[in-house]
Order: sequence, then structure tokens, then C-alpha cells
Amino acid sequence: MILAEGAQSVPSWRLLVPLPSEIIWSLIFLVIFAVVFMKFVLPRLNAVLDERAQKIEGGLRNAEKVQEQVDQLKSDQEQELAAARQEAASIREKARTDGQKIVDEARTRAEAENERLLASGRQQLSAERIAASTELRGEIGTLASDLASKIVGESLTDDERSRRVIDRFLDDLESSQATTR
Repeated sequence: MILAEGAQSVPSWRLLVPLPSEIIWSLIFLVIFAVVFMKFVLPRLNAVLDERAQKIEGGLRNAEKVQEQVDQLKSDQEQELAAARQEAASIREKARTDGQKIVDEARTRAEAENERLLASGRQQLSAERIAASTELRGEIGTLASDLASKIVGESLTDDERSRRVIDRFLDDLESSQATTR
């Protein structure tokens, strides 16, 4: 190794190992630094870390409470939704039942009205048949009386006798029609 003038040569192992006085001064400085660090810096650092840990724990507790509230609200909402669905189903079923009742009542009223109209029509038909029969009897009686007068050659003026003859003739005519049916 080339050294500058007036410098001594230092063995190579000496470059890696410090002098004992340097070791002592380094130890003293390290102890002072450790004491100051442990006395002033470490408590503040621990306080900051403790405070941060408390905030994190508080945040976690708040998050758990909020999660519980969310779960409760979700459960309540699901119950309300289930109740609303059940109520809607019951309303649909009630509407279906009411609709069926209305249809049944309308059908019953229509059948009753139909029966009433049929009975009224039958009664009116019967009354018209009787009126037509009575009118035909009168006309047939008059025609029979006129015909009998022309055949006999004399006038049948006795109304009572002519009425009996006509009634007997019409009864015979009806009985002959009834037997042919």
C-alpha cells in the first residue's frame, strides 16, 4: 500500500476493529440514546399506538353495532315483505272468492228470472189458448147453428137448446182429437 508522507501504515485487520476508546465512547452514547429514547420517545410512541389501537377497536365495535343494526333491519324488512306477500295472497284469494260469489248470485238471479219469464209465458200462452178456444167455440157454435138451421130448414132460435147442442158437438170433437193423439 502506498501511503502519504508521514503516515504510518495500519495493518488491515485494524480497519475492521475499532479502538477500545472508540468502543467505550460508542457504548456511552448508545446507553444515553437508549435511556433518552426509552424515557421520552417510547412512552409517546406507545401512547400514540395505544390511542390508535383504541380507535381501531372502537371502530370495530361501531362496525359490529352497525352490522347488527343492518342485520336487524334486513330481518325486519324480510318479515314485512313476507307479511305483505301473505296479505296480497289473502286479498287475491278473497277477491277470487268474492268474484265467484258474484258469478253464482248472478247465475241464480238469471235462472230465477228465466223461470219467472217461462212461467209468465206459459201462463200467457194458456190464457191465449183458453181465449182462442172460447172464441173458436163461439164461432163454431154460430156456424154449427147456421148450418143446422139450413140443414133442418128451420131456425134454431132457442138459445139454450142450441148452446147445449153446440157444447155437446164441441165436446165430442175434443174427445175425438184427444183419442187420436
